[in-house]
Amino acid sequence: MQVSLEQPGGLERRLKIEVPEQHIADQVRSRLQSVARNARIDGFRPGKAPARVIERQFGPRVRGEVITEVVRTAFVEAVTSHQLRPVADPVIEPLATDEGQGLSFTATFEVFPEITLAPFEELDIEKPECDVTDADLDKMIQVLRDQSREFKEASRPAADGDRLQMDFEGTMEGEESPFENGSAKDFNLILGQGRMIPGFEEGLTGASAGDERTLNLKFPEDYHQSELAGRGVTFKVKVNKVEEPVLPELDDAFFARFGVEEGGLEKFRAEVRANMERERDRALARRFNEQVLERLREQNSLELPRALVRSEALRMLQEMRRTLAMRGMDPSQFGGGEDAAGFEGPASNRVKLGLIMAEVIKLAGIKPQPAKVRERVEALAASYEQPEALVKWYYEEPGRLSDIEGLCMEEDAVAFIIEKARVKPVSLSFDDLMNPRQTPAESASGEA
Repeated sequence: MQVSLEQPGGLERRLKIEVPEQHIADQVRSRLQSVARNARIDGFRPGKAPARVIERQFGPRVRGEVITEVVRTAFVEAVTSHQLRPVADPVIEPLATDEGQGLSFTATFEVFPEITLAPFEELDIEKPECDVTDADLDKMIQVLRDQSREFKEASRPAADGDRLQMDFEGTMEGEESPFENGSAKDFNLILGQGRMIPGFEEGLTGASAGDERTLNLKFPEDYHQSELAGRGVTFKVKVNKVEEPVLPELDDAFFARFGVEEGGLEKFRAEVRANMERERDRALARRFNEQVLERLREQNSLELPRALVRSEALRMLQEMRRTLAMRGMDPSQFGGGEDAAGFEGPASNRVKLGLIMAEVIKLAGIKPQPAKVRERVEALAASYEQPEALVKWYYEEPGRLSDIEGLCMEEDAVAFIIEKARVKPVSLSFDDLMNPRQTPAESASGEA
């Protein structure tokens, strides 16, 4: 077998492989002899048909099968001898397969990049720290009261925090009929939450039950429905009812809703604080881990295999469609077919980080620790009605543990990096830790 290697550019490799006819013919002959022993051909007893008859009837099919197997084995031998690591199956272009000509073909594929990791000692990583203060606790208790609030009808004009029950009808500028999904009956809206487009809630502040108002507004330029973005709209609104919020008292009945049956306010505050601290600890670990991985990705440059990026982008697209379908939404809003171009940016980040982490795990000699894997599986199973059944399911087939093992090895890799990196503690408030990306603009996105 003759093999020549070309490097067209980047991570792409092209192997030209030639297999002599004698090698093909020997395998074809051996297989035809095996076929002849059991072949049933009219006019001949089983196994007694002449070789020329067997070859005429089965030769082309057998040669095709042999060539398919030779292509596979020749490719494997070629990449092994050249110490190549293909990312995915190659694109095969036959050059010669006819009888008497032997076999020649080219195999084009991408290889994994060679990775030289930046020194971990040059990584600057901020380690977030956070104390749960009395002010944080008071704010959380107020949130719990708000979540448990009830509404009662009010005779006064509406203010922020009040709930309005209304009918409304929206008509686009220059049109006579209401636009699709722009109308509603007995619609409930709490003023001040920013659920509607700018101006809608402000235009109803001060309204009383029975009032009718006309709101001349404009959809934001970046509105999620492109056909409405930037267009003028008129809403005719009738307020049916104004209701004001009534917060529950901090009493035993309220505490019992959260599992505190005795101990009063002091015990309730202690339970809420303990829960906040548990959430705080999880958020701190998650934030720190994310920052380590982000710094690692930023500090290391490497060329990415296009095949891996496309595969990850497609997986992300399919994952998004499944999520939308589970929520009762239309998955087609993310396009049809296999068009995952919109996911290639985040897919590239994932692929890059995955390759880097694999190299870190290899460098550190990290292996899955059975005890740690078991602990993670049991923690995952704890939230199920029959945790023992889930644990058993994972261990029935070792392959089911691969994702859990990967997470455990990633944790060990992060710990390995942290030991060498420059780590600086940074204090965060509880709000900044738990809501890192929330801004006034983001929290006031419209719905209408």
